[in-house]
Amino acid sequence: MDILSIVGVIFGFAAVIGGNYIEGGSLGALSNGPAAIIVLGGTLGAALLQTPMVSMKLALRRLSWVFAPPVAAFDTGVRKIVDWAVAARKEGLLGLEAVVETEADFFARKGLMLLVDGSEPESIRNVMEVESLILEQRDVDAAKFYECMGGYAPTIGIIGAVMGLIHVMGNLGDADRLGAGISVAFVATIYGVGLANLLLLPIASKLRSIARSQSMQRELIIEGIISIADGENPRGIELKLNGFLHL
Repeated sequence: MDILSIVGVIFGFAAVIGGNYIEGGSLGALSNGPAAIIVLGGTLGAALLQTPMVSMKLALRRLSWVFAPPVAAFDTGVRKIVDWAVAARKEGLLGLEAVVETEADFFARKGLMLLVDGSEPESIRNVMEVESLILEQRDVDAAKFYECMGGYAPTIGIIGAVMGLIHVMGNLGDADRLGAGISVAFVATIYGVGLANLLLLPIASKLRSIARSQSMQRELIIEGIISIADGENPRGIELKLNGFLHL
């Protein structure tokens, strides 16, 4: 569980609502059903229009990464690769067949299969780098779904505010309702800007960061498997891969 994400969401909304209260405002002043429908519905509709179905489904699945991100355990990865190198040094590459059957990570398993099959190091690198690039692009596309929503939300909020002002202009003869109507009209702008900057854009940035971390994890596996294919000493492989521990 990512505590920072939870604290960030709570702290951000608490700051806005608390600041409104300190200024003498009430929670009811920030509550407006039509404004919420306009901003949420309009933002989601624009994002759905822009995003392919496959990317949208992945974006919904990747949302869980914000609060429960996959662990990029580089230290564990280095130890695992060194163990593979030791096994390959003692038993040859065919000795890694048992490792292939028990390896849980599909990306590492694919690289080990290429290694056991006797593929050339350059061929292994090409195959695995293409695979890694595709996986990274999928994760980045998932982040773009929330990024585009964050771009549309403030504009949709302005549309909601203008629609509210149009309604207010139709009641200019009633001075008692004029001030209240204007304040309600601008709630839509608050919704749009707040939704974008407190949720959507931070979510997109978080998912991009996790995508980069996952990509580096795969890069660690690629370098390790290529080093084993080149017949490097396990100790040398460990020293080389320890550079990933500084990320």
